[in-house]
Amino acid sequence: MPEELLLTLNDISKNFGHNLVLDRVDFDLRAGEVQALLGENGAGKSTLIKILSGAYRPDGGRMFISGVEYRPSGPLDGRRQGIAVIYQELTLAPHLTVEENIMLGQEETRLGLIDRKKNLEKIRRVLEFLHHPDISPDIPVRKLSVGARQVVEIARALASQARILVMDEPTSSLSQEDTRRLFEIIRKLRGEGVGIIYVSHFLEEVLEIADRFTVLRDGQVAGRGRVGETTVEELIQLMIGRRISELYPRLPHQPGEMLLSCAGLKSTRMNQPVDLELRRGEILGVAGLVGAGRTEFLRALFGLDRLESGLVVVAGQKFRPEHTGVSIGCGLGMLSEDRQVEGLAVRLSLADNLTLSRLEPYVRYGFLNGRKQKAAAAGWIERVNIKAHSPEQKIWTLSGGNQQKVALARLLHQEAKVFLLDEPTRGIDVRSKAQIYQLMGRLAADNKAVIFVSSYLPELLGVADRIAVFHRGQLVAVRPAADWTEASLMKAAITGREETKVGAGEQP
Repeated sequence: MPEELLLTLNDISKNFGHNLVLDRVDFDLRAGEVQALLGENGAGKSTLIKILSGAYRPDGGRMFISGVEYRPSGPLDGRRQGIAVIYQELTLAPHLTVEENIMLGQEETRLGLIDRKKNLEKIRRVLEFLHHPDISPDIPVRKLSVGARQVVEIARALASQARILVMDEPTSSLSQEDTRRLFEIIRKLRGEGVGIIYVSHFLEEVLEIADRFTVLRDGQVAGRGRVGETTVEELIQLMIGRRISELYPRLPHQPGEMLLSCAGLKSTRMNQPVDLELRRGEILGVAGLVGAGRTEFLRALFGLDRLESGLVVVAGQKFRPEHTGVSIGCGLGMLSEDRQVEGLAVRLSLADNLTLSRLEPYVRYGFLNGRKQKAAAAGWIERVNIKAHSPEQKIWTLSGGNQQKVALARLLHQEAKVFLLDEPTRGIDVRSKAQIYQLMGRLAADNKAVIFVSSYLPELLGVADRIAVFHRGQLVAVRPAADWTEASLMKAAITGREETKVGAGEQP
């Protein structure tokens, strides 16, 4: 057990108006340890991180770094005192180079001028420490993969000599290979005495990488302990206050007649054309590594990318998805993997976001009936169980899980027949995930159909009726979920070759 106490938080409280978000929270972190900070969306994790970083000031309690009281005046002061936060939505400037991103705000200077030689020396040392000397300091960040961008974010933290590193959902956009590399980096940092606070909804990852855990529920500490002495089921019970007997609830549904088919579908961003069929009452999971072509296929189907070839048939209606208006009119609805940029208008209200793709019921003589729109939105808020004060509440004030429910409710409101869901449970808590799985099952039971992309193999196996696998831009396999295992899915995603599931009594 590491000895040096790096960070101590005592009785931390925070209110937003009449809403008590944190209630006398205690937390500590030792040098050379990884501690998981767990809880549902809205449990208080983000608020605690922002207090630690200096973005928020607590209304009560005290903080100490290595025994010295810590009262940051802002995030820059927090960084100067050795705290760095890597948020789920990376905060890099895509138009700047790797060098400029790493050294931004902490440039080495000489006689008032930037000393580029010293900057490059520091960057090369940090990237070598992270086992990524291959990342060029001169390349613009926008040209890097998601995994490489995360390395740059960590390099920026290390360049500032951070002793406490907070990672907020660090693997939510990473492939399994990039996740493995990230864990190697975390273990290396742990060996150098860096204290790491690891926030994740992937509890299997927590059991693999963390030493201790603290669980928040409704702004209070619900439990803490050693990771090696707990289970996923016990962590879930602490997070939600009750046991979830079924992580992947399945509503009875039976695939029926053909609802959607596409032939030779190919956009300018796809490597190969795709032929696929989907039945009413069916949930089709889509697996593959990041960049394998899964998202590109959904975007082509929905008309987001320029089409080169192919036709789509939905409920007997044939069309070319040349723009989103055509696809929506033919019964398609899409939830983007990036809800902040593409999926939602975060500065607008719930009512606006819920109804934007189908405003006709609330417009008369060219004028929008706001009262009717808000009344309809209130109905959807209740139906989909969105935690919100009113239909006028701004989207950005909601937790990630509730934002995702708003995006799904919009597709329900527009009366979609086929739901295209790209990473629908990314970055949301266990309870919200279960609710989204249940909603998908309800859609299938109502004779609608779902195509959902996921990088998390257990949920594909737990929710889907069939699973399709993409490899390097090509659809390589479509089989019933019961015919797949995690190992065979991963092999098909990595190699592009199918492998039949080994049944009881068979030889592998």
